[in-house]
Parts: sequence; C-alpha cells; structure tokens
Amino acid sequence: MTKLMLGGLAVLLLLASALLWMLRPGSARVEGSAAPDFALSDQNGKTHRLSNYAGRWLVLFFYPKDDTPGCTQEVCTFRDDIGVLGELDATVAGVSVDSTRSHADFARQYQLPFPLLSDPEGRTAAAYDSLLNFGLVRFARRRTFIIAPDGRIAARFDKVDPERHAQEVARTLRALQQPGMTHAALPPSQ
Repeated sequence: MTKLMLGGLAVLLLLASALLWMLRPGSARVEGSAAPDFALSDQNGKTHRLSNYAGRWLVLFFYPKDDTPGCTQEVCTFRDDIGVLGELDATVAGVSVDSTRSHADFARQYQLPFPLLSDPEGRTAAAYDSLLNFGLVRFARRRTFIIAPDGRIAARFDKVDPERHAQEVARTLRALQQPGMTHAALPPSQ
C-alpha cells in the first residue's frame, strides 16, 4: 500500500512539474520591440498580415476558445466599443487556435464587426508568447497587444478582465496617442 501511495505521489509530482514547465514564461515580447509578423485567415477566408495594418494602431487580442463565457464576454465588449476604438484610429483583430469555421459561427452569432484570425498550429500565439501547449491540446492565452503604426508593440496586457478590457485598451490608446508619449511613459499597471 505504501509503494502504491509513493508511486501515485511520484506521478503527481511529475505531472505538476510538466505543467509548471509548460506554463513557464517564454521569450516575452516587450513594449518597444518589433511585433512578430503573421499571415492568418479570418472567419471569411481572407488572409491578414501584420503589414496590412501598417500606419494604423492594431489591437491584437488572443483568446482561448470561441463561444465560451469569458471569450464571449471579451469579444462582445470589443464589439460594443468598436466605435470608440475606431475614433482612436485603431483596428481590432482577435486570434485563437480555433478553425475559421468555428470563427465564422462565433462572429455571426455575436455580430462581430472585426476579424477573428485562425491560428490552428499556434505559431502566431507562440510568437507573441501567448500559447498554452498541453501536448495534444493547445489554447491561446488571454493576452492583448497594442501595435503602433510603426509595427512596434506599444502596450502588452497579460492580465485581462474580459468585462472591462476594451475600456482599458481605449484608455491606453488615448495615453499612447498623446504628443510625446511612448510605451515607456505608460503607468506600470500596463
């Protein structure tokens, strides 16, 4: 019985170690660094590249899964605040590892006015340090990047409250767009 308990404990410790290793921080994309390029299809089959957004602010948000409570809340707050973000000359795009078909259903159901980009291999999410990889199962981490018109990461959000995130992004964009402001001038909470 003791051998069985010790064996079970060893398996649990091994699993916990593997989980902690998978959740370790990667090579974080920091403010001021060049945003990684991407070429991803949206819910309509159109390919989007980072270069398509040159000269404009891009709010690129990663989310775990279509049609789940937190993700639905997050995309709907971006939908509801799209006018405010548009006035700030910002384009919004969401990214998850879900298929374009899943994205099409999700976008149609909630009348989303922005592209949902499919990253089925998780390469773009990984490039933005936003991939949780559990071997057979992959999810995008809930993270957001504001990419400046020059293609650099102006702000990064690692802790996202889906209910208030769009407003937080709008506040940050306003601060970034003040004359003389850069990513370094943002409050430390970003």
